[in-house]
Amino acid sequence: MIGSVAALGAWATFYTMLGSSAAALTGLMFVVIGIVMSSSHFRRSIDGTSVFSTPIVVHFGATLFIAVVVLAPWHSMIVPAALFAIAGLLGNAYMLSLMYRTRNFANYRADLDDWAWYNVLPFVAYGALVGGGLWALAAAERALFVVAGAAVLLTFIGLRNAWDIVTYIAVKDVE
Repeated sequence: MIGSVAALGAWATFYTMLGSSAAALTGLMFVVIGIVMSSSHFRRSIDGTSVFSTPIVVHFGATLFIAVVVLAPWHSMIVPAALFAIAGLLGNAYMLSLMYRTRNFANYRADLDDWAWYNVLPFVAYGALVGGGLWALAAAERALFVVAGAAVLLTFIGLRNAWDIVTYIAVKDVE
C-alpha cells in the first residue's frame, strides 16, 4: 500500500519555515566562509574548509531540498518518497567520503566532539532520511515525522558547526 500524498499537506507550514531558514542560513554561510578565508590560520589550509565548512552548506542544502520536495504538488507518494531515500543515500555517500578525508586530514586530528558533530550525527540524519523515504511508501503519515526529524537534525548540526568554526577562528586569531 502506498502512503497518502495528502499527508504532505499537513507539513506545509513547518517546511515553509524550515526551508526558508535553511536558505537564509546557507546565505549566512557565505559570510562565515568569508571570515574563514580572511583568517590567516585557514588561509594555509583549503582542506579545512572542504572538511569542516562545505558540509554545513550541504546539510542546509539538503534541508532546503527536503522542504521543496514536501511542498511540491505531488499526485503520488512514490516520487517524494524516492527523492527522500535517494537524497539520504547521496548524503551518506558524501558523509563516508568526508569521514575518510577527516581521518586523513593532516593539519588537525578531529576529537570525539568533532567526529560526533561533523561526521556521525549527519550520517545518522541522512540514514533517517533513507529510512523515512522508504517507510513513506507504506505509512506516509508516520514516516514524515522521521523525515522532519532528519531535516531538523541537519539544520541544528549546521547551526552548531557554523558556530564552532566561527568561535574556533575567533579564539585562534586572538592567540
